Amino acid sequence: MKHILCLAMLICLFTNTYAQNEERKWNIALNGGTSEYNGDLGNGFFDFNKKTLFDNWQTGLTISRYINASFDVGLGLSYGDKWGYYKSTPNFYGAMTLFNLNFKYKFANGYMLPKNSRLAPFLLAGGGYMKTTGKFINGGEDYPITVGAGLNFRVTNVIGIHYQAVLGYLGSDNRDGRSGGDFKDAFLLHSLGLNFSFGKMNDADGDGVIDIKDKCPETPSSAKVDKTGCPLDGDADGVFDYLDACPALAGPAATAGCPDKDKDGVGDAKDKCPEVAGLVAMDGCPDTDGDGIIDSKDKCPTVKGSMELEGCGDRDGDNVRDDADNCPDQAGSPKFKGCPDRDDDGVADSEDLCPDKKGPLNTKGCPDTDGDGVTDNIDKCPDVSGPAVAAGCPDTDGDGLNDAADKCPQVAGPASNGGCPELKVAVKQLFQKALQGIQFETGKAIIKTVSFPILNSIAKVVKDNPTYKLLIVGHTDDVGEDAMNMILSKDRADAVAKYLISQGADPLRVSGSGMGETEPVDSNKTAAGKTRNRRVELKVEFLQ
Repeated sequence: MKHILCLAMLICLFTNTYAQNEERKWNIALNGGTSEYNGDLGNGFFDFNKKTLFDNWQTGLTISRYINASFDVGLGLSYGDKWGYYKSTPNFYGAMTLFNLNFKYKFANGYMLPKNSRLAPFLLAGGGYMKTTGKFINGGEDYPITVGAGLNFRVTNVIGIHYQAVLGYLGSDNRDGRSGGDFKDAFLLHSLGLNFSFGKMNDADGDGVIDIKDKCPETPSSAKVDKTGCPLDGDADGVFDYLDACPALAGPAATAGCPDKDKDGVGDAKDKCPEVAGLVAMDGCPDTDGDGIIDSKDKCPTVKGSMELEGCGDRDGDNVRDDADNCPDQAGSPKFKGCPDRDDDGVADSEDLCPDKKGPLNTKGCPDTDGDGVTDNIDKCPDVSGPAVAAGCPDTDGDGLNDAADKCPQVAGPASNGGCPELKVAVKQLFQKALQGIQFETGKAIIKTVSFPILNSIAKVVKDNPTYKLLIVGHTDDVGEDAMNMILSKDRADAVAKYLISQGADPLRVSGSGMGETEPVDSNKTAAGKTRNRRVELKVEFLQ
């Protein structure tokens, strides 16, 4: 009676779906078998003596669900009334109830073995809840870890026969009453049984072939298909009949399965030029020059043209045929035989030096906005009158350098000096001599009397050249504080300016500034270098 009750329970969570697949995703398995004990009392694994074989019956049932081609998941329950029996200790046994959740890896997954293989090996792994009761066993609860392997023989797509062996490891040493022993309690279940797969058989495209057997699962339901679910192709032209406009005549896909003798993509039935390859847009007739006029009606079939010119060329679009156009690549007017005059000044572009600006014939089509005789195309100052020598720009001092580029536009000077006068050689030599010739008392802005002759000469140069503005710049070495050196250099420059003014130089044309030690001309690590760095530089700006 107990065994019959166990068969009605969910069990054998070590079995899973066998013939189940993506179509039949559910499976129920019924099985029976025997359990074997291993622990401190001994090892009964694979010991099929008669007593063990008939006294340790297990019965079970499993419900499982298909995940994918390789994996299923199952939930089950098993029961046996003499788990733990061992031949050397016949008084050790009890009833075992086992719930479990497991995952199965299927070798018949399309990678290892074909999905429809009749022999389908598998591996199991999972865990669950186990309870043992009875007076000949130390009853209690455990949470075993289980692993196993098995083999399914597929009888039909719905029914299968399976065998499996599952090892359960309890992780404790309590059930045999030998908690101090060397071995943890474990069991091995052998089971044999039947499994049944069920579920809705899908036919997504409605062609009468279920998806699992359908090699063409997206065929329209209106199409006629073969036993594999793929559309028929009666004329074997590679175009399925339901897409073939000429199902009885072989033809390419480009023409919907209809013949195309000239292979131009237009079926012969619609091709106005079936013997000559042409364009779809031209109903199969050629248009060599691509001007929209088929060759049979084009007087210039190799030259792109227009309807108005009967298909002949007018490259520049001026309505003058290319064979009569002196400028076939430039739009023009009949007045110039098809040549352009973009600025419409009466001078053809080919002769117009300024084809985009109107100008008179006497200047070859170029304007002269400021009327200085220099046409705008070469006049650098087209809105201001100026001589040709200055490229049409004003030159106030007449030195040949226009005022915009002349650093001294009111004073004539060579272009090499930016339009400013060059200093006389004697003046340059005097300024060079002044670099070290102007001397001061150490650390002070008091000029030594030995410097007066040079300063007197400089004052004379300033007085003799009223266009000069003299810039006096003082410099020091790096001895002392930076700020003090800056003040000292300025004071010395001012002292020189004051002396020159005392000698008759115009105060408005003499100014001083100091740079301190910021612009050395030599190293400050040597005495000679420091001497060169202590200097007064003289520069000239020219007054306008």
